[in-house]
Amino acid sequence: MSAIDDGRLHAERVPATPQLTWLGGYRVQSLTRERLAEDLLEALDSGRKRQVFFANTNFVVQCRPLRARLEAPSVCVVNDGIGMDLASLLIHRRRFAENLNGTDFIPYLCAQRTRPLRFFLLGSKPGVAVQAARHLVEKLGQQVVGTCDGYAEYAEAGDGLVERINASGAEVVLVAFGNPGQEAWILDHCVACDAPAMFGIGALLDFLSGNARRAPSWVRTLHLEWLFRLGLEPRRLLKRYTWDMIGFFWICLRAGKQS
Repeated sequence: MSAIDDGRLHAERVPATPQLTWLGGYRVQSLTRERLAEDLLEALDSGRKRQVFFANTNFVVQCRPLRARLEAPSVCVVNDGIGMDLASLLIHRRRFAENLNGTDFIPYLCAQRTRPLRFFLLGSKPGVAVQAARHLVEKLGQQVVGTCDGYAEYAEAGDGLVERINASGAEVVLVAFGNPGQEAWILDHCVACDAPAMFGIGALLDFLSGNARRAPSWVRTLHLEWLFRLGLEPRRLLKRYTWDMIGFFWICLRAGKQS
C-alpha cells in the first residue's frame, strides 16, 4: 500500500532485507520466509548456532524477564500474528515484511533442503511428539532422531536430556513448552546443545500430530486464525485475546520506538 495524501496512516511493507523493529523492548527482525530460511540453512551448513523465536502478542507479554538474553547475536526473533503488525503500524508506521509462524515456516524450511534434516522434538503431551514425528517423516520426508514429551518423560530425563539430544545427532531441536518456558529452556541449554538450530514452536507439534486443527486458508489469509482458535479453545485462550492483548499494546506503547 502506498502513502495517501489525506493524512491517513500509510502501511508500506518493509523490504526483503532484514530490518530491526523494536516492539515492547524486543528486537524483532522484519524479513521474508525466504530470507530467514536462507540464513538458517547457511548456519546449518557452517555449524553456526541460531535460536529462533516466533514473537506473538503472548510472547511479548510473557517473555519480558528474558529480554536482555534475547538480544544475544545468535538469537533471531521474528513476528507472528496480526497483533505484531498492528503494533508496528501504530508505533513505527510500517508493517513487517511477512507474517512468520512456526506452523508454516518449519514445513517450508524442510522443503528448501535437498536432503532431510535431523529433528529432535521436545515438549507437548505424552504421545504428541511421536505422532508429530510420524508426520515429519512420512509427509515431509525428514528424519526424526529423538522425541521427549514435556511431562513425565521430560522429568525423568533431567540433566541428561541435553546429552541425549547431542547423542542423537540432531541438527534442529523443536521445543514446545509454551511461552516463556520454551524460550527459557532454549536460552539455558543452547550452549551445551550441539544442534545448530533451535526453535520455540508453541503448538506446532499439536498441529503436525493432528491433535489440533488449523484454521482454513481463507481465515489465515484474513489474519483471523486467532479468532478461529479462540472458538475452539475459549476457556484457555479468552484471557490471552482480551486482557493480555490490552497488556500487549500497553507494553508496546510504553516502550515506544526505544531500543
